[in-house]
Order: sequence, then C-alpha cells, then structure tokens
Amino acid sequence: MKLEVVSVPGVRSPRYGGAVGTVRRVVSLVPSLTEAVAATAPELLAGVTDWCVHPPSLDAVRVRGTKNPDVAGIAALAPDLVLANEEENRPADLAALRAAGLAVLVTEVRTVPQAFTELDRVLTAGCGLPRPAWLDEAEDVWRSVRPAFGTTAVVPVWRRPWMVLGRDTFAGDVLARLGVRNAYADHAERYPRVSLAELNEPGRAGLAVLPDEPYRFTAADGPEAFPRLPAALVSGRHLTWYGPTLAEAPAVLSAALAAAVPAAPPR
Repeated sequence: MKLEVVSVPGVRSPRYGGAVGTVRRVVSLVPSLTEAVAATAPELLAGVTDWCVHPPSLDAVRVRGTKNPDVAGIAALAPDLVLANEEENRPADLAALRAAGLAVLVTEVRTVPQAFTELDRVLTAGCGLPRPAWLDEAEDVWRSVRPAFGTTAVVPVWRRPWMVLGRDTFAGDVLARLGVRNAYADHAERYPRVSLAELNEPGRAGLAVLPDEPYRFTAADGPEAFPRLPAALVSGRHLTWYGPTLAEAPAVLSAALAAAVPAAPPR
C-alpha cells in the first residue's frame, strides 16, 4: 500500500520543507501516536480518542473511539492536523474529516523499521518538531536486537470468535525479530478467523502468545484453550504500540516469552 503524505501548510522541516511552523493544535486518532506526541510536545494535543490512555495524565478533549470519531467535535476543535492510521481508522471517517477542511496525516505501520520512519514523519514533517531523543534511543535498542527464541507461535488477538495475527502485521514483525515466527504469517488475511481446533493442531506451533489487548487475555482466560502449548502472556501495548514503548518492548516481551519457553542457544 502506498503511504499517504500530506502537505501540511505552515510546517517547516529540514527533510520535507515548508513554511514557518504553525502547527499548534493536533487531534490524534491513534493511541500510539498520541503517546508519541505526548512524549515530545504534549501541549500540541487538543483532542484524542477514548482509547488513548497513555500517558495517564493526558489532558485533552475526548473525541470518541478510533472507529467512530466525533467528526463534528473534531472540526470544532479547529486542529491544524489530524493524525490517523490506515489500519486503526476507517476511510469514510478520514474522508469526512477532509471534507470538513482538515489536514489529515495517515500513517502505515506494519514493520519495526516502518514504525521509526512514520514516527519521524509524524513528529518532524507533520507536527514541525525536532526529532526527539527518545526516538533515536528506541531505534538504537532495536538495532541491537537479535532473535533469541527459535519457535513458532499462534498469536490470538480475539476470542469468540478466535482471531489471530496473520500476514503483514507490526506485531508479527516484532515477534519475528525476537525469534518467534507467527504460524499464520503466510495467511492471505491479516487477521484471520481460525477455529480453536485448527489452532491446536499438532505441529502447528510450539507456543501460544496471548496479549492483553485488544482482547484482554489473562492467566485465567486464554491459556486453558491451548492445553498442549506453553502460553506466554504478554503486554499488548509493548507488542502492538509504536511510540515510546518501542525502547522497552524487546526487554519486556523477551522476559514474558522466556517465562514460557527457553531461549534458543546463541548462533
């Protein structure tokens, strides 16, 4: 999918050019991007979704959810820029925001390197900010990551019905870089519905990775469905969010994985 690059009037960036910066009000429809802006220039955030829960001290107008944003309410906030994502936000809602005369920057994040590229684009080209130190630090952390687990996993993201990570997902790339191959990485769909019987087929996987979002898997809700597999309960925020959590993600996720399966011998 081709990335959408918007021209935001009044933004100067050494990489993308433009006029003197005038972006003073931002509405973010993506929790990861909200956290990234809040870690860099929190005063810019005029509106965020109900799902934008980090940082907990965030003080901004709530504009409903990622899938049902309050378009009229967002327009009333008169933002200079609306931040969105091609997976989390619906095209119809983004079209309505543009029809209201708002500048919308849409990101695409399906790999770890792409996360860094898009975060730089959002913060420097979109918001007109200097590249933050936390972004460089997070990128340095991931440069040093080496695959430590030699296993294949099923990665449910919902139950009733069961849905798993499929092809071409950010979370799948995160796990792959840690040495955990997604059993459905080659599936035609990105989030396929799969029967529990299929997920438990012998030889399909050696691990079940159970994040606590979007479905909140817990020790009492999830592992029992995979009686033959060790289950790793992991932080969904560190698995699926791209922002300041990127710096912590390798260590946090590796600890949760190691509690379920041993690390592979160094190569």
